[in-house]
Amino acid sequence: MNLMANILLNVLIAFLVGSVLFGLQRKIMARIQMRPGPPVIQHLLHTLKFFIKESSFPKTAAMPFYIAITAMLCVIWVSAVIVGPVTEGSLLLIFAIYAIHKIVEHNAGSSSGSPYGKLSCVRAVFSAAAEVPLFAMLIIIYFKTGTMNLAQIIGFQTASGPLIYSIPLAAAMFFVLILSKAPYSPFAITKGKDIISGYETEHFGLLRGYLMISESIAWYMLLWVFLTVFIGGLSPLLYLVGMVVLSTIVAFINATTPILNPNHSIMMQVSFAIIGIVGSLMLLPYI
Repeated sequence: MNLMANILLNVLIAFLVGSVLFGLQRKIMARIQMRPGPPVIQHLLHTLKFFIKESSFPKTAAMPFYIAITAMLCVIWVSAVIVGPVTEGSLLLIFAIYAIHKIVEHNAGSSSGSPYGKLSCVRAVFSAAAEVPLFAMLIIIYFKTGTMNLAQIIGFQTASGPLIYSIPLAAAMFFVLILSKAPYSPFAITKGKDIISGYETEHFGLLRGYLMISESIAWYMLLWVFLTVFIGGLSPLLYLVGMVVLSTIVAFINATTPILNPNHSIMMQVSFAIIGIVGSLMLLPYI
């Protein structure tokens, strides 16, 4: 298979699997809360539906940036697929992509001119203050494996066993990062119900469809990175099983916990990061 076909196939898989996993989360949450819930493919259907809906643009939007920002989000996460599943490149590049995503997320809210979008973009900056310390788990992985290359990290685990056993606190830190990006998460302050849909509030039609595609790919990639970095290279079936298990755990947490206010959300994530960093560094000489 040539490179372009490989990229297209992996992007399609990321979109479809990420969309279905979002639907699975909503279904599990509904069952826990004793509701029937939507079909598992609901998120996928919503995404496709927006591509046949009429697009509208608020008068307050900063054109053409308001339009371009949605395409930029898709490009960012397609780039992550290329660096990750396609080439198994640098883990550092994937997290650089995530950092760019935070910037674009901020601009998506501010470009609409909506008060809900503006509040969401402020919270995006606020949440970055908590998520960046969680990136420090990269240092723990480097200290343990001596590399930031995904292929070499997979090779290390083949020889020495999964990293989730030797650096569990780093894995827990990354899981908190994943949890913060899940819809209805206790840490989902950028799209809390008090600000409608956050930075997506004023995006309709085609633009909203692009945003939903990027969300699905982003969710797939975060789960893929967790499984690859902390468990190792898996078969496609085991990757799917692992993603379903992680999404189920996230759904249970989301269904049984309230959304925290921004201050509490940031403080809790920073606390997890401090405990994870200090604890992992103290344990490294013994593992």
